[in-house]
Amino acid sequence: MTSEKGCALWFTGLSGAGKSTITEELVPMLRSRGRKVEVLDGDVVRTNLSKGLGFSKEDRDTNIRRIGFVCHLLARNGTIAIAAAISPYRAVRNEMRALIENFVEVHVDASVEACMARDVKGLYKKALTGEIKEFTGVSSPYEPPENPEVICETEKETQQESAAKIIRALERLGYLLPENSIGQDELASDEKALLQQRLQDLGYL
Repeated sequence: MTSEKGCALWFTGLSGAGKSTITEELVPMLRSRGRKVEVLDGDVVRTNLSKGLGFSKEDRDTNIRRIGFVCHLLARNGTIAIAAAISPYRAVRNEMRALIENFVEVHVDASVEACMARDVKGLYKKALTGEIKEFTGVSSPYEPPENPEVICETEKETQQESAAKIIRALERLGYLLPENSIGQDELASDEKALLQQRLQDLGYL
């Protein structure tokens, strides 16, 4: 038996920091524990839910509010909703924290240099040459979280270590029962069986 308490697992970090990579590692771990999981990936959301939005601060905030509203609906219905978007601005992330009752902020932390080295799409190079405007970490600011529930330092940790760190945080915060824990129903059943045995031993049954 597992906890059915939903939450929004909100990843924030630069492009290339490792948000999608950690998500791919984490999702099967959560599902193996019997949890319902949905992922709102930044690129996928922009193709569907936020098609037509640009990369101005106003449009970025609108995009994050849309992701946050969907996470809010999913979390209150027992799902672990993973938002894997850059979400560069602290104020709108805090706005989502206020909206979503069970909000777990994960800072996927990596330097611009490390992200550039991992950049198979060449986005940073295009940003540096001016081909891409308003690119976070180059020509647009990134405001790291001040008090995230989890920090994944992807220049020092493997994706498996980062995912395990998030699992431990979810257990600590009560959104996931420890893997070796006994469910309350199982415990109640064991206690009932023990009581019946004692009554039998005393001759009452």
